[in-house]
Amino acid sequence: MKRTLRSLIALSLAFGGISAAQQSARLKIATVDMSALFMAYGPTKEAKAKFDEEQKGVIKQVDERKAARDDAKKELDTLEKQLGDPSIADAKKQALYAERQAKQQQVEALQREGEEFLQRKQRAMSEQMQLRMKDILEKIRAQVQKHAEAEGYDYVLDKTGASTSQVPVLLYTKDATDITDALLKALGADAPAPAKDGK
Repeated sequence: MKRTLRSLIALSLAFGGISAAQQSARLKIATVDMSALFMAYGPTKEAKAKFDEEQKGVIKQVDERKAARDDAKKELDTLEKQLGDPSIADAKKQALYAERQAKQQQVEALQREGEEFLQRKQRAMSEQMQLRMKDILEKIRAQVQKHAEAEGYDYVLDKTGASTSQVPVLLYTKDATDITDALLKALGADAPAPAKDGK
């Protein structure tokens, strides 16, 4: 009986010791809103402004191509009306048929070229935007890592991260510190100063 009691006391002390060790080795965890950091970061706003400007340029070029195609279509319609006119001589109609055929091919070529141009530009702009976003996210991650190391965090979790099924990866954290505001200030310090005198 005494031996059993001593064993229980020894086990109790051992578990108490483990619990104390676990308490002292508790991980220091922080959360961050990467989406908020990305949207508020100066280079993100610059990249968006640049993308919007490029998009306006592409829209202008698309409109110019559309106008050229519309002009060719009007010319084609005029030729169609002339071919339907019974007062036009057969010899003249032969020339009009050939002209209409060439104009039809021109309209189709302009349509095809316009569609290919738009697809090419959309693909190029999408690739450029992805590269810019990747570069910006790398800079933000570096700032997060620098802050985490300075503050002694073991893990920093993105509370806006989602799985492939669009379910939030982080559903709950106990005793985690949100460092988003501190990082927003740090990233704001890295942003370029506003231009003076409208320059």
